[in-house]
Amino acid sequence: MKNSNTENLSVVVEREFRHAPDKIWRALTQPDLIAEWLMQNAFAPEVGHRFTLAADWGSVDCEVLVVEPARCLAYSWNSGALKSLVTWTITPSGAGTRLRMEQTGFGRDQPQYYGGAKMGWPRYFDGLELVLDRIT
Repeated sequence: MKNSNTENLSVVVEREFRHAPDKIWRALTQPDLIAEWLMQNAFAPEVGHRFTLAADWGSVDCEVLVVEPARCLAYSWNSGALKSLVTWTITPSGAGTRLRMEQTGFGRDQPQYYGGAKMGWPRYFDGLELVLDRIT
């Protein structure tokens, strides 16, 4: 039986996009595009690359952990007491591409981080969709 005090929570957002997987990959990995829908950054799609995501509310320290072009991207997402993992999974679908983002590692004693992620990621997806609609 799991100890409910140490059990971690996850935030999952999945959305169907009409865009091709390679276009979504570009929006997830090119710093200028990431800045348009997520935060300012110095991202590079290289395992071991460390970068910071910066916004008006603060910053997030990250390290790239998985790079499978147009398929999977994962990086650590550490902010204050939160030590978490963000994993993007790109799956071709009949209408275009299914994009799944899962952020794991929220402690039950971290409701502010968990609540912020549950509110924030759907908005980031909205911004991502606007960027995808604009780029060629």
